[in-house]
Amino acid sequence: MPGADPFKVEGHVIEVAANGTLRVELKNGHRLTAYVPRKMKTDAAAIQAGDTVKLQLTPCDLSVGRVIETNKT
Repeated sequence: MPGADPFKVEGHVIEVAANGTLRVELKNGHRLTAYVPRKMKTDAAAIQAGDTVKLQLTPCDLSVGRVIETNKT
């Protein structure tokens, strides 16, 4: 499905790994792995479990997301 438009979802951080990846749970209970883009690495240092993040997902792979915004709780 080339050219599929990504969509945005919101979830809560469950776990923060040392390499900058996150385990995130969406409102519907789906859990996935998220990563922080290089341009947001400085913001990623402050992300902790329990924070709310906005992710960008592609319809092709719903198990991996990209963090586009962070909200502290």
